[in-house]
Amino acid sequence: MHAQSTAAERGASSCSACSATGPVRLIFERSVSGHRGYRFPALDVPAADPAALIPGPLLRRRPPRLPEVTEPEVARHYVALSLFNHHVDRSLYPLGSCTMKYNPKVNEELARHPGFAGLHPEAPEALLQGLLELLWSTERALAEIVGMDAVSLQPAAGAQGELLGMKLLRAYLRSRGADKRTVLIPDSAHGTNPASVVFAGFEPRQIPSRADGRVDLQALAAAIDNSTAGIMITNPNTLGIFETEIDEIAARIHAVDGLVYMDGANLNALMGLSRPGDMGVDMVHMNLHKTFSTPHGGGGPGAGPVGVKAKLAPFLPVPVIERDGDRFRLVEERPESVGRLHPFGGNVGVILRAYAYIRRMGGEGLAAASRAALVNANYLMRRVAEDFPAAKPGPCMHEFVSSAAWTRKHEVRNIDVAKRLLDYGFHSPTVSFPLIVPDALMIEPTETETRAGLDAFAAAMRAIAAEVRERPAVVRAAPSCTCVGRLDEAEAARRLKVRCRFDEGASEG
Repeated sequence: MHAQSTAAERGASSCSACSATGPVRLIFERSVSGHRGYRFPALDVPAADPAALIPGPLLRRRPPRLPEVTEPEVARHYVALSLFNHHVDRSLYPLGSCTMKYNPKVNEELARHPGFAGLHPEAPEALLQGLLELLWSTERALAEIVGMDAVSLQPAAGAQGELLGMKLLRAYLRSRGADKRTVLIPDSAHGTNPASVVFAGFEPRQIPSRADGRVDLQALAAAIDNSTAGIMITNPNTLGIFETEIDEIAARIHAVDGLVYMDGANLNALMGLSRPGDMGVDMVHMNLHKTFSTPHGGGGPGAGPVGVKAKLAPFLPVPVIERDGDRFRLVEERPESVGRLHPFGGNVGVILRAYAYIRRMGGEGLAAASRAALVNANYLMRRVAEDFPAAKPGPCMHEFVSSAAWTRKHEVRNIDVAKRLLDYGFHSPTVSFPLIVPDALMIEPTETETRAGLDAFAAAMRAIAAEVRERPAVVRAAPSCTCVGRLDEAEAARRLKVRCRFDEGASEG
Protein backbone atom coordinates (compact mmCIF):
# COMPACT_ATOMS: atom_id res chain seq x y z
CA MET A 1 0.00 0.00 0.00
CA HIS A 2 1.09 3.61 -0.42
CA ALA A 3 3.07 5.46 2.17
CA GLN A 4 0.99 8.15 3.86
CA SER A 5 3.69 10.77 4.44
CA THR A 6 3.43 14.54 4.50
CA ALA A 7 5.61 16.84 2.43
CA ALA A 8 7.60 17.73 5.53
CA GLU A 9 8.23 14.09 6.33
CA ARG A 10 9.49 13.37 2.83
CA GLY A 11 12.55 15.51 3.33
CA ALA A 12 14.09 14.81 -0.06
CA SER A 13 16.56 17.32 -1.46
CA SER A 14 14.72 17.12 -4.77
CA CYS A 15 11.65 15.39 -6.03
CA SER A 16 10.88 13.53 -9.23
CA ALA A 17 9.60 15.78 -12.00
CA CYS A 18 6.34 13.91 -12.38
CA SER A 19 4.79 15.70 -9.40
CA ALA A 20 5.14 19.00 -11.27
CA THR A 21 3.31 17.92 -14.39
CA GLY A 22 -0.17 18.38 -12.96
CA PRO A 23 -3.00 15.88 -12.92
CA VAL A 24 -2.33 12.78 -14.95
CA ARG A 25 -5.10 12.03 -17.44
CA LEU A 26 -5.69 9.33 -19.96
CA ILE A 27 -5.52 10.45 -23.58
CA PHE A 28 -9.31 9.95 -23.75
CA GLU A 29 -9.75 12.37 -20.84
CA ARG A 30 -7.88 15.03 -22.82
CA SER A 31 -10.33 14.63 -25.67
CA VAL A 32 -12.42 17.67 -26.63
CA SER A 33 -15.00 17.47 -29.41
CA GLY A 34 -13.71 19.25 -32.50
CA HIS A 35 -10.00 19.11 -31.64
CA ARG A 36 -7.90 17.80 -34.50
CA GLY A 37 -4.25 17.00 -34.96
CA TYR A 38 -4.49 16.60 -38.74
CA ARG A 39 -7.06 17.37 -41.40
CA PHE A 40 -7.12 15.62 -44.74
CA PRO A 41 -7.40 17.83 -47.84
CA ALA A 42 -10.68 17.91 -49.72
CA LEU A 43 -11.29 14.95 -52.01
CA ASP A 44 -10.21 15.53 -55.59
CA VAL A 45 -11.94 12.33 -56.78
CA PRO A 46 -15.59 11.27 -56.53
CA ALA A 47 -16.60 10.01 -53.09
CA ALA A 48 -17.42 6.30 -52.84
CA ASP A 49 -20.07 4.68 -50.72
CA PRO A 50 -18.31 2.37 -48.19
CA ALA A 51 -21.30 0.01 -48.30
CA ALA A 52 -20.56 -0.59 -51.97
CA LEU A 53 -16.95 -1.53 -51.25
CA ILE A 54 -17.09 -3.39 -47.93
CA PRO A 55 -19.42 -6.30 -47.04
CA GLY A 56 -22.18 -5.18 -44.69
CA PRO A 57 -21.23 -7.41 -41.71
CA LEU A 58 -17.75 -5.81 -41.71
CA LEU A 59 -18.98 -2.22 -41.62
CA ARG A 60 -19.04 -0.36 -38.31
CA ARG A 61 -22.44 0.70 -37.04
CA ARG A 62 -20.91 3.73 -35.32
CA PRO A 63 -17.55 5.57 -35.57
CA PRO A 64 -14.71 4.21 -33.42
CA ARG A 65 -14.26 5.89 -30.04
CA LEU A 66 -11.02 7.75 -30.66
CA PRO A 67 -9.72 10.73 -28.68
CA GLU A 68 -10.03 14.15 -30.29
CA VAL A 69 -6.82 15.97 -29.45
CA THR A 70 -4.45 18.43 -31.08
CA GLU A 71 -0.91 17.52 -32.02
CA PRO A 72 0.63 19.54 -29.13
CA GLU A 73 -1.73 17.78 -26.70
CA VAL A 74 -0.56 14.40 -27.97
CA ALA A 75 3.11 15.41 -27.66
CA ARG A 76 2.63 16.77 -24.14
CA HIS A 77 0.70 13.69 -23.09
CA TYR A 78 3.51 11.32 -24.04
CA VAL A 79 6.27 13.58 -22.71
CA ALA A 80 4.41 13.70 -19.39
CA LEU A 81 4.08 9.92 -19.37
CA SER A 82 7.82 9.59 -19.99
CA LEU A 83 8.49 11.47 -16.76
CA PHE A 84 6.54 8.97 -14.68
CA ASN A 85 9.17 6.31 -15.27
CA HIS A 86 12.92 6.34 -14.81
CA HIS A 87 15.17 5.86 -17.83
CA VAL A 88 18.74 6.53 -18.88
CA ASP A 89 17.78 9.77 -20.63
CA ARG A 90 16.71 11.20 -17.25
CA SER A 91 19.48 10.23 -14.88
CA LEU A 92 21.94 7.55 -13.75
CA TYR A 93 20.53 4.03 -13.92
CA PRO A 94 23.14 1.97 -12.04
CA LEU A 95 21.48 -1.43 -12.39
CA GLY A 96 24.31 -3.83 -11.58
CA SER A 97 24.97 -6.67 -14.03
CA CYS A 98 22.52 -5.23 -16.56
CA THR A 99 24.65 -2.42 -18.04
CA MET A 100 21.94 0.22 -18.41
CA LYS A 101 24.10 2.68 -20.31
CA TYR A 102 23.20 5.55 -22.57
CA ASN A 103 23.25 4.52 -26.22
CA PRO A 104 23.80 6.77 -29.26
CA LYS A 105 20.52 7.76 -30.85
CA VAL A 106 22.09 7.72 -34.33
CA ASN A 107 22.11 3.93 -34.14
CA GLU A 108 18.34 4.01 -33.71
CA GLU A 109 18.13 5.90 -36.99
CA LEU A 110 20.26 3.30 -38.74
CA ALA A 111 18.16 0.41 -37.42
CA ARG A 112 15.06 2.08 -38.86
CA HIS A 113 16.55 2.49 -42.34
CA PRO A 114 13.87 1.45 -44.86
CA GLY A 115 16.32 -0.86 -46.57
CA PHE A 116 16.37 -2.99 -43.43
CA ALA A 117 13.08 -2.20 -41.72
CA GLY A 118 11.13 -2.80 -44.93
CA LEU A 119 12.63 -6.22 -45.67
CA HIS A 120 10.27 -9.16 -45.44
CA PRO A 121 11.87 -11.99 -43.42
CA GLU A 122 10.84 -14.53 -46.06
CA ALA A 123 12.23 -12.58 -48.99
CA PRO A 124 14.31 -14.73 -51.37
CA GLU A 125 18.00 -15.01 -50.65
CA ALA A 126 18.87 -12.98 -53.75
CA LEU A 127 17.10 -9.95 -52.25
CA LEU A 128 18.76 -10.33 -48.86
CA GLN A 129 22.39 -10.03 -49.87
CA GLY A 130 22.97 -6.68 -48.14
CA LEU A 131 21.44 -7.88 -44.89
CA LEU A 132 23.23 -11.23 -45.02
CA GLU A 133 26.55 -9.48 -45.56
CA LEU A 134 25.89 -7.24 -42.58
CA LEU A 135 24.91 -10.18 -40.35
CA TRP A 136 27.96 -12.14 -41.49
CA SER A 137 30.19 -9.14 -40.79
CA THR A 138 28.66 -8.78 -37.32
CA GLU A 139 29.43 -12.43 -36.61
CA ARG A 140 33.04 -11.92 -37.60
CA ALA A 141 33.38 -8.75 -35.53
CA LEU A 142 31.91 -10.41 -32.44
CA ALA A 143 34.13 -13.47 -32.95
CA GLU A 144 37.17 -11.20 -32.98
CA ILE A 145 36.04 -9.31 -29.87
CA VAL A 146 35.62 -12.50 -27.78
CA GLY A 147 38.35 -14.59 -29.40
CA MET A 148 36.12 -17.27 -30.88
CA ASP A 149 36.01 -19.00 -34.27
CA ALA A 150 32.28 -18.91 -35.06
CA VAL A 151 29.20 -17.06 -33.81
CA SER A 152 25.45 -17.70 -33.91
CA LEU A 153 23.27 -14.59 -33.86
CA GLN A 154 20.07 -16.51 -33.22
CA PRO A 155 19.66 -16.32 -29.39
CA ALA A 156 17.18 -13.59 -28.46
CA ALA A 157 18.62 -12.93 -24.99
CA GLY A 158 21.43 -13.95 -22.69
CA ALA A 159 19.35 -16.69 -21.08
CA GLN A 160 18.60 -18.18 -24.50
CA GLY A 161 22.30 -17.95 -25.27
CA GLU A 162 22.96 -19.97 -22.12
CA LEU A 163 20.43 -22.55 -23.26
CA LEU A 164 22.14 -22.77 -26.63
CA GLY A 165 25.47 -23.23 -24.86
CA MET A 166 24.10 -26.17 -22.89
CA LYS A 167 22.57 -27.66 -26.05
CA LEU A 168 25.97 -27.36 -27.72
CA LEU A 169 27.58 -29.02 -24.71
CA ARG A 170 25.13 -31.91 -24.93
CA ALA A 171 25.70 -32.29 -28.70
CA TYR A 172 29.47 -32.25 -28.19
CA LEU A 173 29.32 -34.95 -25.53
CA ARG A 174 27.04 -37.15 -27.64
CA SER A 175 29.42 -36.84 -30.59
CA ARG A 176 32.13 -38.28 -28.35
CA GLY A 177 29.92 -40.99 -26.87
CA ALA A 178 30.16 -39.43 -23.40
CA ASP A 179 27.35 -39.51 -20.85
CA LYS A 180 28.17 -36.70 -18.44
CA ARG A 181 25.46 -35.04 -16.38
CA THR A 182 27.04 -32.50 -14.01
CA VAL A 183 27.72 -28.83 -14.75
CA LEU A 184 29.61 -26.85 -12.12
CA ILE A 185 28.39 -23.34 -11.29
CA PRO A 186 30.19 -20.91 -8.95
CA ASP A 187 28.00 -19.28 -6.31
CA SER A 188 28.96 -15.92 -7.86
CA ALA A 189 27.39 -16.79 -11.23
CA HIS A 190 24.30 -15.19 -12.73
CA GLY A 191 20.99 -16.50 -11.49
CA THR A 192 19.84 -17.82 -14.86
CA ASN A 193 22.79 -20.22 -15.12
CA PRO A 194 21.36 -23.02 -12.93
CA ALA A 195 17.99 -22.77 -14.68
CA SER A 196 19.65 -23.11 -18.11
CA VAL A 197 21.57 -26.15 -16.92
CA VAL A 198 18.46 -27.90 -15.62
CA PHE A 199 16.38 -26.95 -18.66
CA ALA A 200 18.98 -28.58 -20.91
CA GLY A 201 18.87 -31.81 -18.92
CA PHE A 202 22.02 -31.43 -16.82
CA GLU A 203 22.47 -31.30 -13.06
CA PRO A 204 23.97 -28.15 -11.52
CA ARG A 205 26.53 -28.35 -8.73
CA GLN A 206 27.48 -25.19 -6.85
CA ILE A 207 31.09 -24.24 -6.18
CA PRO A 208 31.74 -21.82 -3.29
CA SER A 209 33.78 -18.63 -3.46
CA ARG A 210 36.83 -17.77 -1.39
CA ALA A 211 36.99 -14.77 0.90
CA ASP A 212 38.27 -12.65 -2.00
CA GLY A 213 35.14 -13.43 -4.05
CA ARG A 214 36.84 -15.71 -6.57
CA VAL A 215 36.22 -19.40 -7.25
CA ASP A 216 37.65 -21.68 -4.54
CA LEU A 217 40.06 -23.84 -6.55
CA GLN A 218 40.28 -26.50 -3.85
CA ALA A 219 36.51 -26.89 -3.82
CA LEU A 220 36.54 -26.95 -7.61
CA ALA A 221 39.15 -29.72 -7.71
CA ALA A 222 37.15 -31.77 -5.21
CA ALA A 223 33.99 -31.42 -7.32
CA ILE A 224 35.53 -32.45 -10.66
CA ASP A 225 35.18 -36.12 -11.62
CA ASN A 226 34.31 -38.21 -14.65
CA SER A 227 30.68 -37.02 -14.52
CA THR A 228 31.70 -33.38 -15.01
CA ALA A 229 30.35 -32.14 -18.33
CA GLY A 230 31.60 -28.59 -17.92
CA ILE A 231 31.39 -25.36 -15.98
CA MET A 232 29.34 -22.19 -16.41
CA ILE A 233 31.32 -19.28 -15.08
CA THR A 234 30.63 -15.55 -15.10
CA ASN A 235 33.72 -13.40 -15.61
CA PRO A 236 33.88 -10.79 -14.24
CA ASN A 237 31.61 -12.45 -11.70
CA THR A 238 28.55 -10.90 -10.12
CA LEU A 239 30.68 -9.39 -7.37
CA GLY A 240 32.38 -7.32 -10.06
CA ILE A 241 35.63 -9.25 -9.59
CA PHE A 242 37.78 -10.74 -12.34
CA GLU A 243 38.47 -14.46 -12.04
CA THR A 244 42.25 -14.20 -12.28
CA GLU A 245 42.67 -18.00 -12.28
CA ILE A 246 40.28 -18.59 -15.17
CA ASP A 247 42.99 -20.27 -17.25
CA GLU A 248 43.67 -22.81 -14.48
CA ILE A 249 39.94 -23.40 -14.01
CA ALA A 250 39.63 -24.07 -17.75
CA ALA A 251 42.61 -26.44 -17.73
CA ARG A 252 41.08 -28.54 -14.95
CA ILE A 253 37.75 -28.80 -16.78
CA HIS A 254 39.44 -29.68 -20.06
CA ALA A 255 41.45 -32.41 -18.31
CA VAL A 256 38.22 -34.42 -17.92
CA ASP A 257 37.05 -33.58 -21.46
CA GLY A 258 34.60 -30.96 -20.19
CA LEU A 259 33.81 -27.59 -21.71
CA VAL A 260 33.97 -24.08 -20.30
CA TYR A 261 30.94 -21.83 -20.89
CA MET A 262 31.40 -18.19 -19.93
CA ASP A 263 28.41 -15.98 -19.19
CA GLY A 264 29.33 -12.82 -21.09
CA ALA A 265 26.75 -10.51 -19.57
CA ASN A 266 29.61 -8.50 -18.08
CA LEU A 267 31.43 -8.04 -21.37
CA ASN A 268 31.22 -4.27 -20.87
CA ALA A 269 34.27 -4.70 -18.64
CA LEU A 270 36.31 -6.69 -21.15
CA MET A 271 35.59 -5.61 -24.73
CA GLY A 272 38.76 -4.50 -26.41
CA LEU A 273 40.88 -5.42 -23.38
CA SER A 274 40.61 -9.16 -22.82
CA ARG A 275 39.09 -12.04 -24.79
CA PRO A 276 37.37 -15.08 -23.26
CA GLY A 277 38.73 -17.27 -26.04
CA ASP A 278 42.26 -16.47 -24.85
CA MET A 279 41.36 -17.58 -21.31
CA GLY A 280 40.52 -21.17 -22.26
CA VAL A 281 36.79 -20.54 -22.67
CA ASP A 282 35.06 -22.76 -25.26
CA MET A 283 31.84 -20.76 -25.67
CA VAL A 284 30.48 -17.43 -24.51
CA HIS A 285 27.32 -15.41 -24.98
CA MET A 286 27.23 -11.67 -25.53
CA ASN A 287 24.30 -9.49 -24.48
CA LEU A 288 24.08 -7.04 -27.36
CA HIS A 289 21.25 -5.24 -25.55
CA LYS A 290 23.60 -4.53 -22.65
CA THR A 291 26.96 -3.93 -24.24
CA PHE A 292 26.52 -2.90 -27.86
CA SER A 293 24.08 -0.03 -28.19
CA THR A 294 20.55 -1.30 -27.84
CA PRO A 295 18.06 0.20 -25.37
CA HIS A 296 17.69 -2.24 -22.50
CA GLY A 297 14.44 -2.79 -20.67
CA GLY A 298 10.74 -2.63 -21.33
CA GLY A 299 10.58 -6.34 -22.01
CA GLY A 300 12.96 -6.42 -24.95
CA PRO A 301 13.91 -7.02 -27.60
CA GLY A 302 17.31 -8.46 -26.83
CA ALA A 303 20.03 -10.48 -28.47
CA GLY A 304 22.45 -12.95 -26.90
CA PRO A 305 24.74 -14.29 -29.67
CA VAL A 306 26.97 -17.21 -28.75
CA GLY A 307 30.58 -17.49 -29.85
CA VAL A 308 32.29 -20.89 -29.96
CA LYS A 309 35.62 -22.50 -30.71
CA ALA A 310 36.00 -24.39 -33.99
CA LYS A 311 35.28 -27.80 -32.46
CA LEU A 312 31.74 -26.65 -31.59
CA ALA A 313 30.97 -24.84 -34.86
CA PRO A 314 29.34 -27.89 -36.55
CA PHE A 315 26.67 -27.94 -33.84
CA LEU A 316 25.54 -24.31 -34.19
CA PRO A 317 21.86 -23.64 -35.04
CA VAL A 318 20.66 -23.43 -38.62
CA PRO A 319 20.50 -21.60 -40.87
CA VAL A 320 24.16 -20.64 -40.94
CA ILE A 321 25.34 -17.75 -43.11
CA GLU A 322 28.20 -18.74 -45.41
CA ARG A 323 30.20 -16.54 -47.75
CA ASP A 324 30.84 -17.72 -51.31
CA GLY A 325 33.00 -15.13 -53.05
CA ASP A 326 31.04 -11.90 -52.99
CA ARG A 327 27.73 -13.68 -52.34
CA PHE A 328 26.16 -14.91 -49.12
CA ARG A 329 23.85 -17.86 -48.59
CA LEU A 330 21.80 -19.46 -45.84
CA VAL A 331 22.75 -23.07 -45.23
CA GLU A 332 20.16 -25.37 -43.67
CA GLU A 333 21.84 -28.75 -44.27
CA ARG A 334 24.04 -29.20 -41.23
CA PRO A 335 23.64 -32.78 -39.96
CA GLU A 336 25.23 -32.15 -36.55
CA SER A 337 23.36 -28.90 -35.85
CA VAL A 338 21.24 -28.62 -32.71
CA GLY A 339 18.49 -27.28 -34.97
CA ARG A 340 16.74 -23.94 -35.21
CA LEU A 341 16.64 -21.74 -32.13
CA HIS A 342 14.91 -18.59 -33.39
CA PRO A 343 12.82 -17.67 -36.44
CA PHE A 344 14.79 -16.21 -39.33
CA GLY A 345 18.05 -14.48 -38.36
CA GLY A 346 17.38 -13.62 -34.74
CA ASN A 347 16.37 -10.15 -33.53
CA VAL A 348 17.86 -8.35 -36.51
CA GLY A 349 16.99 -4.83 -35.32
CA VAL A 350 19.15 -5.35 -32.22
CA ILE A 351 21.98 -6.80 -34.28
CA LEU A 352 21.90 -3.79 -36.64
CA ARG A 353 22.41 -1.42 -33.72
CA ALA A 354 25.30 -3.51 -32.43
CA TYR A 355 26.94 -3.54 -35.86
CA ALA A 356 26.67 0.26 -36.07
CA TYR A 357 28.11 0.64 -32.56
CA ILE A 358 31.07 -1.64 -33.25
CA ARG A 359 31.89 0.03 -36.57
CA ARG A 360 31.73 3.54 -35.07
CA MET A 361 33.78 2.64 -32.01
CA GLY A 362 36.41 0.41 -33.60
CA GLY A 363 38.80 -1.62 -31.49
CA GLU A 364 40.33 1.38 -29.76
CA GLY A 365 36.92 2.86 -28.99
CA LEU A 366 35.64 -0.37 -27.44
CA ALA A 367 38.75 -0.60 -25.27
CA ALA A 368 38.34 3.03 -24.22
CA ALA A 369 34.72 2.35 -23.22
CA SER A 370 35.80 -0.61 -21.09
CA ARG A 371 38.53 1.42 -19.40
CA ALA A 372 36.08 4.21 -18.62
CA ALA A 373 33.63 1.69 -17.16
CA LEU A 374 36.37 0.34 -14.88
CA VAL A 375 37.45 3.81 -13.75
CA ASN A 376 33.88 4.93 -13.07
CA ALA A 377 33.05 1.83 -11.04
CA ASN A 378 36.19 2.02 -8.89
CA TYR A 379 35.74 5.76 -8.35
CA LEU A 380 32.13 5.37 -7.26
CA MET A 381 32.92 2.35 -5.09
CA ARG A 382 35.34 4.49 -3.08
CA ARG A 383 32.97 7.46 -2.93
CA VAL A 384 30.23 5.42 -1.24
CA ALA A 385 32.50 3.11 0.80
CA GLU A 386 32.21 5.04 4.07
CA ASP A 387 28.46 4.41 4.29
CA PHE A 388 28.03 1.37 2.04
CA PRO A 389 31.29 -0.60 2.05
CA ALA A 390 32.16 -3.00 -0.73
CA ALA A 391 31.46 -6.63 0.04
CA LYS A 392 34.95 -7.75 -1.02
CA PRO A 393 38.33 -6.03 -0.69
CA GLY A 394 40.38 -4.64 -3.54
CA PRO A 395 39.56 -3.04 -6.88
CA CYS A 396 36.50 -4.01 -8.90
CA MET A 397 35.84 -4.26 -12.59
CA HIS A 398 32.83 -2.50 -14.16
CA GLU A 399 30.53 -2.97 -11.16
CA PHE A 400 30.74 -3.55 -7.43
CA VAL A 401 28.59 -4.94 -4.66
CA SER A 402 28.09 -3.02 -1.42
CA SER A 403 26.30 -4.23 1.67
CA ALA A 404 23.53 -2.32 3.45
CA ALA A 405 23.38 -4.87 6.28
CA TRP A 406 24.17 -2.18 8.88
CA THR A 407 20.83 -0.47 8.17
CA ARG A 408 18.97 -3.42 9.73
CA LYS A 409 19.63 -2.12 13.25
CA HIS A 410 17.59 0.95 12.26
CA GLU A 411 14.81 -1.31 10.91
CA VAL A 412 15.67 -0.26 7.36
CA ARG A 413 16.32 -2.71 4.53
CA ASN A 414 18.32 -2.41 1.33
CA ILE A 415 15.05 -2.19 -0.65
CA ASP A 416 14.16 0.91 1.40
CA VAL A 417 17.47 2.53 0.47
CA ALA A 418 16.86 1.65 -3.17
CA LYS A 419 13.38 3.18 -3.20
CA ARG A 420 14.60 6.32 -1.41
CA LEU A 421 17.04 6.89 -4.28
CA LEU A 422 14.04 7.55 -6.53
CA ASP A 423 13.22 10.60 -4.41
CA TYR A 424 16.70 11.91 -5.16
CA GLY A 425 16.23 11.42 -8.90
CA PHE A 426 18.20 8.19 -9.37
CA HIS A 427 17.14 4.69 -10.21
CA SER A 428 18.12 2.08 -7.68
CA PRO A 429 20.92 -0.43 -8.20
CA THR A 430 20.17 -4.16 -8.24
CA VAL A 431 19.24 -5.28 -4.71
CA SER A 432 19.64 -8.58 -2.85
CA PHE A 433 21.87 -10.12 -5.52
CA PRO A 434 24.21 -11.88 -5.49
CA LEU A 435 22.76 -13.94 -2.66
CA ILE A 436 26.17 -14.50 -1.08
CA VAL A 437 26.21 -10.85 0.11
CA PRO A 438 23.75 -9.85 2.85
CA ASP A 439 21.52 -6.89 1.89
CA ALA A 440 23.43 -6.48 -1.36
CA LEU A 441 23.43 -3.31 -3.47
CA MET A 442 24.92 -4.17 -6.86
CA ILE A 443 26.02 -0.95 -8.57
CA GLU A 444 27.19 -0.43 -12.16
CA PRO A 445 27.66 3.21 -13.22
CA THR A 446 28.81 2.35 -16.81
CA GLU A 447 31.25 4.32 -18.95
CA THR A 448 28.71 6.89 -20.13
CA GLU A 449 28.43 8.74 -16.80
CA THR A 450 30.44 11.86 -15.95
CA ARG A 451 32.35 12.45 -12.76
CA ALA A 452 29.79 15.09 -11.77
CA GLY A 453 27.00 12.54 -12.22
CA LEU A 454 28.83 9.99 -10.09
CA ASP A 455 29.44 12.60 -7.38
CA ALA A 456 25.74 13.46 -7.34
CA PHE A 457 24.82 9.80 -6.89
CA ALA A 458 27.40 9.43 -4.11
CA ALA A 459 25.98 12.53 -2.39
CA ALA A 460 22.50 11.01 -2.53
CA MET A 461 23.80 7.79 -0.96
CA ARG A 462 25.45 9.81 1.84
CA ALA A 463 22.25 11.73 2.46
CA ILE A 464 20.22 8.53 2.61
CA ALA A 465 22.71 6.98 5.02
CA ALA A 466 22.27 10.01 7.28
CA GLU A 467 18.50 9.63 7.05
CA VAL A 468 18.75 5.96 8.00
CA ARG A 469 20.56 6.97 11.20
CA GLU A 470 18.49 10.07 12.03
CA ARG A 471 15.07 9.67 10.36
CA PRO A 472 14.65 6.01 9.40
CA ALA A 473 10.86 6.35 9.04
CA VAL A 474 11.41 8.63 6.02
CA VAL A 475 13.47 5.95 4.30
CA ARG A 476 11.03 3.19 5.17
CA ALA A 477 8.21 5.23 3.59
CA ALA A 478 10.06 5.92 0.33
CA PRO A 479 9.48 6.78 -2.40
CA SER A 480 7.54 9.89 -1.41
CA CYS A 481 8.09 12.25 -4.34
CA THR A 482 7.20 9.96 -7.19
CA CYS A 483 3.85 9.57 -8.93
CA VAL A 484 3.28 6.25 -7.19
CA GLY A 485 4.30 5.66 -3.60
CA ARG A 486 5.25 2.45 -1.82
CA LEU A 487 3.35 -0.44 -3.32
CA ASP A 488 2.49 -3.93 -2.32
CA GLU A 489 4.56 -5.21 -5.23
CA ALA A 490 2.90 -8.61 -5.49
CA GLU A 491 -0.56 -7.02 -5.47
CA ALA A 492 0.54 -4.32 -7.92
CA ALA A 493 1.68 -6.95 -10.40
CA ARG A 494 -1.70 -8.69 -10.23
CA ARG A 495 -3.96 -5.63 -10.19
CA LEU A 496 -2.54 -2.84 -12.31
CA LYS A 497 -3.77 0.70 -11.67
CA VAL A 498 -3.17 3.36 -14.30
CA ARG A 499 -3.93 6.54 -12.38
CA CYS A 500 -1.32 8.57 -10.56
CA ARG A 501 -1.82 9.52 -6.93
CA PHE A 502 -1.44 13.20 -7.88
CA ASP A 503 -4.70 12.89 -9.83
CA GLU A 504 -7.40 15.27 -8.64
CA GLY A 505 -9.48 13.47 -6.07
CA ALA A 506 -7.33 10.33 -6.12
CA SER A 507 -5.99 9.08 -2.82
CA GLU A 508 -3.73 6.42 -4.24
CA GLY A 509 -2.04 5.44 -7.51
